[in-house]
Amino acid sequence: MEISFPGNQKVNASLNGFEIRTDQPAEGGGEGSAPAPFDLFLASLGTCAGIYAISFFQNRRLNAEGFKMTLDFSWNEEKHLLDKISFTLTLPKDFPEKYIPALKKSVELCTVKRTLAEPPEFETRTTKQSPA
Repeated sequence: MEISFPGNQKVNASLNGFEIRTDQPAEGGGEGSAPAPFDLFLASLGTCAGIYAISFFQNRRLNAEGFKMTLDFSWNEEKHLLDKISFTLTLPKDFPEKYIPALKKSVELCTVKRTLAEPPEFETRTTKQSPA
């Protein structure tokens, strides 16, 4: 993944042929032209869990019409960090009760969530450009 700096508070990431754009909101010095990186972090968590959830429906040939998932979180102002993230699964009215525990477990298998539960080691290195 390569990170680029197109101007002001915009920071983009290039990965697998995709350009992921970010910007800070106007009150943070940006232009609000794209989601902030933290918003993408939350979206990554939600969409990852969503892939596991919709795959659960598809693998069992269950009707997913009306299925909805929301992500809520509480923010610790003192630490400036999240202290709780909650997924709410709104199930179709005909969803079989017997599958509820398995669906919840499936959502818990999201790789982004599991990475947060067992954080990797972080390293920051520096290098200088070669002389021209």
